[in-house]
Amino acid sequence: MKITVAKSAGFCFGVNRAVETVNELISQGRRVSTLGPIIHNKQVVKELEAAGVTVTNTPESAESDRVLVIRSHGVGSDVYSYLEQRGVEYVDATCPFVAKIHKIVSEQSEQGAVVIIAGDSNHPEVRGIMGFCKGAVYAFKNSEELIELVSSNKELASEKVCLVSQTTFDTEEWKKSLEIFKKLCTNSIFFGTICNATSQRQIDAYQLAKNSDAVIVVGGRHSSNTNKLYEICKKSCSRSYLIETAAELECISFGEDDHIGITAGASTPANIIKEVLDRMSEKSGQVAETAAEQNNFEEMFEESQKNVNRNDKVFGIVESIEPNAVYVTLVDRKQTGYIPVEELSNDPTAKTEDVVKVGDQLELLIMRTNDQEGLIMLSKKRVDANKGWEVFDAALENKDILEGTVNEVVKGGVIVLSNAIRVFIPASQATASRKDPLEELVGKEVEFRLLEIDKRRKKAVGSIRSVLKERADAAKEAFWSTVEVGKKYNGVVKSLTSYGAFVDIGGVDGLVHISELSWSRIKHPSEVINVGDTIEVYVKAIDTEKGNISLGYKKEEDNPWNQFINNYSVGDVIDVTIDGLSSFGAFAVIIPGVKGLIHISQIADHRIEKPQDELSVGDTVKVKITEINTTSKRVSLSIRAVLADMAAAEQE
Repeated sequence: MKITVAKSAGFCFGVNRAVETVNELISQGRRVSTLGPIIHNKQVVKELEAAGVTVTNTPESAESDRVLVIRSHGVGSDVYSYLEQRGVEYVDATCPFVAKIHKIVSEQSEQGAVVIIAGDSNHPEVRGIMGFCKGAVYAFKNSEELIELVSSNKELASEKVCLVSQTTFDTEEWKKSLEIFKKLCTNSIFFGTICNATSQRQIDAYQLAKNSDAVIVVGGRHSSNTNKLYEICKKSCSRSYLIETAAELECISFGEDDHIGITAGASTPANIIKEVLDRMSEKSGQVAETAAEQNNFEEMFEESQKNVNRNDKVFGIVESIEPNAVYVTLVDRKQTGYIPVEELSNDPTAKTEDVVKVGDQLELLIMRTNDQEGLIMLSKKRVDANKGWEVFDAALENKDILEGTVNEVVKGGVIVLSNAIRVFIPASQATASRKDPLEELVGKEVEFRLLEIDKRRKKAVGSIRSVLKERADAAKEAFWSTVEVGKKYNGVVKSLTSYGAFVDIGGVDGLVHISELSWSRIKHPSEVINVGDTIEVYVKAIDTEKGNISLGYKKEEDNPWNQFINNYSVGDVIDVTIDGLSSFGAFAVIIPGVKGLIHISQIADHRIEKPQDELSVGDTVKVKITEINTTSKRVSLSIRAVLADMAAAEQE
C-alpha cells in the first residue's frame, strides 16, 4: 500500500489565526467565548471547551464577563454595532480574505450596485457578507441557480451588479458561473474572492484523486470547504471517504496494492491528520514508507506555519490586485501577504495595475508579520530601492548619466524617480536657464547626474543642468564645425525682441532681423512668428570670433516685387487702394508689398491744390502704370492718363 498526502492540507491561514487568537487569550488567563464554533471541527471545539471556552450562538447571549471572539467566517456590520452599543469586549478574528469581501460589497452596494454572492446563503460566511450590503443582495450555490436567479429577476440584466464569491467556493463552479454572469448581466463587475489557499487545496485534491485508488478526506462534516474537497475527490475517485477522526478508518477496507490519497479541510488541525497517518501506517503494515510520508507532511506543515522575520527577503506570486493593495502568495510557504500601495512603488502617481500583473513573481521585503489584519505586510519599493542604491553607487563614482521621470515640483526644486529612488534636483540644477518654469518638467523623462548620495538617510541629489550643458556644448561644437553661409536649418523660435527673433538652430541661437521676417514692413516680429514656432531659416552671415549668426527667413520666391514684375507692365490700367497722402501726391497699394506713387499732377485732369481735395485713404481708384524703375524699385501711376483715355474714347 502506498500513501500520499496532498501538498496542501490542514489549517488555512484564516482558521489558524482564529484558533491562535483564542489560545493566546487563554494563555493570558482571559475567560473566552466564541460567537459560534470557532471552526467547523468538533474535536478542536471540544479541546477548547475543556480549556474553559464557551460557545455563544447569538450576540444577544454574549456574557459580559468574557471576551467574545468573532470567528474567521466574519459577521455582519450590525453585529459589530450591537456589541459596541452593549459595551461587549470582543476580538475580531475574521479572516482577512473575508474582511476584504466585506469592504468590496459595502463600497459597491453604497454606489448602488446589487450584490450577488456565489455561495451557500445559510453559511455563516455568506450571512456575514450579506450583513455588509446596503441594498439588494442575492446568493446562489451553483451555475444552475445563477441562471434561475437572473431569469426570476429580469432587472438584473440591466442594473449595476457586483459579483463576489464565498472564499471556499468551488473554483470550477466559479469559472462556469462567471461565464454565465458576464453574458446575462451586461452592466456588471466581478471580484475573484476565492481564497488562494482554497483554490490550491482544491487543485491538489483533484490531482490526488485522479492518481489514487481511494481517497481519505479528513475534516468536519459541517465544514463547507471540507465537503467541497470531498465532492471534488468523489468525481475523480469513486472510493472517496469523508472522516472526522482516525477511528472512522476501522469501517473502511483497503487492498494491499491500493494507492491511498489523504487530504484535509482548512479546519482540520495537524494532530488529527497525524493520527490518520499513524492509523494508516498500522493498517498498511508499511510503517517505514508511511512514516517517511508522514515526516514529509509534518515538515511541509511546519514550513507553512513557521514565522517570518522583519526585513527578511522573500519571493511572492501576485494573486490579486486591488486599488489599495496587492495580495501575494509567498513562494515555498503556505502563507499570504499583501503589499500596501504605498509600499509598491516610490512613484506616488502609480496605479497598482500599472506596476504589477497577476502571476508576476516579485522579490519582497517583510515589513511586519503581525499587523492588525493578520497578514504579512510586504514592500516591493524597498527591495527595488536597495537595488537602485547599488546602481547609484556606481553612477556617482563613474559620473554616469542616469534617466528618470520628474514626478513633482517641491520647495526648492523637483523630484525625479529613477531606479525606484526619489532624487531631489535643486531648482538651480533642474533647467538650462533659471527662467524656465519647473512645472513644465512634470511627467517628462529627463537625464541627470548624481551630485551626492547618502544611503543611510535615503537621500540623493542630482543635476539635470550638467547634462543639458554637456549636450549643448557638444551640439555647439558640432554646429560650428559644419555651419556655412547659405545652409538651411529648421530652428525653434526662442525669443522675440523689437528688432528681431532669436532662433535655436541646433545648440546655437541666431538672429533673424525684423527686416528679414517679412517682405512687408512690420512693427514687431510677433506679427509673423511666435515663440516655440519651428521655422526654416538660412545662414546669411557668420562671425566666428563673436559667435554671432545672422539668419534669413524671407524667401526670394515670395518677394512681392518679383511677383509684380512678372504680372504687370507699363501701360496696364489697374485698380489700386490709396494708402497714404502727402503734399506731392498719393501712395497706392498695387499688390501687398508693392506701392506706386500718383504725383499730384496726375491725380486729376485739372489743377488741384492738394491731393486731399480729390482722394482719401482707403479709396479704390483706377490708374495707369506709366513707369517702372527696376533699379530703384519704384512705380509711377496716373489717374489723369486713365481720364484722358476715357475722354478720347468718348470723342471717337
